[in-house]
Amino acid sequence: MAALALVRHGESTWNARGVWTGWKNPPLSKKGRQEAQDAAEQLRGIKFDIAFTSTLSRAKEALEIIKKTLGISDLPTIESPALNERNYGDYTGKNKWEVKKELGEEGFQQLRRGWDLPIPNGETLMDVYNRVVPYYKNEILPKIKQGENVLISAHGNSLRALVKYLDGLTDEEVENLEIATGEVIVYRIDREGKIVSKEIRKT
Repeated sequence: MAALALVRHGESTWNARGVWTGWKNPPLSKKGRQEAQDAAEQLRGIKFDIAFTSTLSRAKEALEIIKKTLGISDLPTIESPALNERNYGDYTGKNKWEVKKELGEEGFQQLRRGWDLPIPNGETLMDVYNRVVPYYKNEILPKIKQGENVLISAHGNSLRALVKYLDGLTDEEVENLEIATGEVIVYRIDREGKIVSKEIRKT
């Protein structure tokens, strides 16, 4: 039985300002660094064999804090753009709450959480799903089936896409899925790839 731990990076400086970040690279805020340390504490007791992260600095920074806190700085780590946050296209760098005033509540929620709402020069959540899930199946799941404990440090939308697949959520259900900064989700998965249990760990 292997563990698959998903961690959303801690708050970034742009998260703190309410700005859409997408593929930009702001660092973690002071709160975000603490959230990464707290996430590490929630992971104690799991002996990880390998870690995966996106190529974006905030996910990598969070992972480094987790590894340092747990004393596993030498943990083998693979970076992949397949795990990157959703590209928010023309909305990148814009203040979320100002956009909410422009679009109204319903339009804003569809933009933030909708499954296949197009964004100019950006990605839908479905687009993110279509890069995250094949990467999981081809690169991560085989290691889990070998009994390896896997840690993933990634982003709100790349993790929402993966959880949609793992939990078998509908397109409508995933619109209501929220994963907080610093949140830890631990799955136990058997050698056939079947999920045996799921636990959300919070401080």
